[in-house]
Amino acid sequence: MDLIGMLDSPYVRRAAISLRLLGIPFTHRSLSVFRNFDEFRSINPQVKAPTLVLDNGNLLVDSNLIIDWAETISDRPSLMPSEPTERLRALRLIGAALTASEKSVQIVYEHKREADKRDAAWLQRVKGQLHAAYDALERDINGTNGWLFGSAPGQADISIAVAWGFTQLVTPETIDPSSYPRLAAFAARAEQHPDFAALPPV
Repeated sequence: MDLIGMLDSPYVRRAAISLRLLGIPFTHRSLSVFRNFDEFRSINPQVKAPTLVLDNGNLLVDSNLIIDWAETISDRPSLMPSEPTERLRALRLIGAALTASEKSVQIVYEHKREADKRDAAWLQRVKGQLHAAYDALERDINGTNGWLFGSAPGQADISIAVAWGFTQLVTPETIDPSSYPRLAAFAARAEQHPDFAALPPV
């Protein structure tokens, strides 16, 4: 099967790392929804990244749905904790990480507009939402020196580290790592894991 999309997208990258950790074999095809629009459209007319092309020709889009499907066919342990309290915490962390990814994307797109056409008030609001997401994550991973839920990376670890790396890649002036030392250290450790290092964001 093929995973379509650029690894500089946090959604493509979290799907790719999750597939590797779940032992699902795939080929990554690095196509941009902008530069490779026509080629992407020939694979998936929706032109949405990530797209997973299954061996039977079916298409799955959206990182959450791709990961959910991968969990159902993997013979490896789930990337999500099963104990209710831990699962709730994992879901909260993933939600904050996905918010951080989304708000970083919005900042990128707003800056693509001509300077005189940018909405400064809206941009300031989005930056506030981005800071709020990282503030929540910084508080919640306090004291974490390893993985959040056991001895191996799970979905919360993936989503947090990928979001942090994406923000630092596309809008580093917005989030100062020195203000989020635990998050910065956590993400740096995660990026050293072989399944993260095999799928760099650039």
